[in-house]
Amino acid sequence: MHVKELLSLKGKVCLVTGGAGRYGTCIVEGLAEADGTVVTASRNLAANQRLAEEFQARGLEVHARPLDQADHASVVALRESLHADFGGLDVFVNNAVSRPMKGYRGGLDQFAESMRVNATGMFDLCREMTDLLIARNGGAIVHISSMMGMFGPDLTNYEGTSMGDPAPDYFFHNAGLLNLARYQAHVLAKHNIRANCICPGGLAAPEIQPERFVRNYTKKVLCGARLANPDDIKGVVVFLASQASAYITGESILMDGGMHC
Repeated sequence: MHVKELLSLKGKVCLVTGGAGRYGTCIVEGLAEADGTVVTASRNLAANQRLAEEFQARGLEVHARPLDQADHASVVALRESLHADFGGLDVFVNNAVSRPMKGYRGGLDQFAESMRVNATGMFDLCREMTDLLIARNGGAIVHISSMMGMFGPDLTNYEGTSMGDPAPDYFFHNAGLLNLARYQAHVLAKHNIRANCICPGGLAAPEIQPERFVRNYTKKVLCGARLANPDDIKGVVVFLASQASAYITGESILMDGGMHC
């Protein structure tokens, strides 16, 4: 098969949760540029609709649907919508997260809320979307984790800033995704479903990242001494969603510019 065909998502229905966020926007763009039919879903339907319209104006096939992954009825409604409107699902990009916990001393109610959304709700969503993949005779699951799912916090990145109190639920959740992918790789292999993780480092966001943080961080990055940009994210997602990665499952790809090599 020609390499362009291997990377093509033509005829594939792709769901991206949290598609209007910083990571989600470039993921939606990449999948659509690879000729996928892309559905972006989250609680903020208006933001997803605006995003879909922007991409539609460029000739890309992007659609918006509502989703509250902590609400089982909402998850089921999305599953039914994907089946009715698009005939099912071929690629599920598990990207949506909630970040209610504020630092190590955040209240236990904050940690519990994070688990309700990011653990219980996320697993409910995965299981329902997996049923759609099974009905299509297989597909790909791509979890968006973080390099923080592989490593503890490097507090030197935050020296000279007010950012030095990372929330523990972020590390708990992202590390769990790595082993969930391995679990799914085993139990879903009989259904021709592959499951993998991407573990990105920091994505550039000048509007919220202090200059000192950027200096601290980028001096450790081998690939151009910079934070990641949208092209860095979307290329890896398209690879894992497509037939180009047909012989890869249960893996977690660290995408941090060489920071931890």
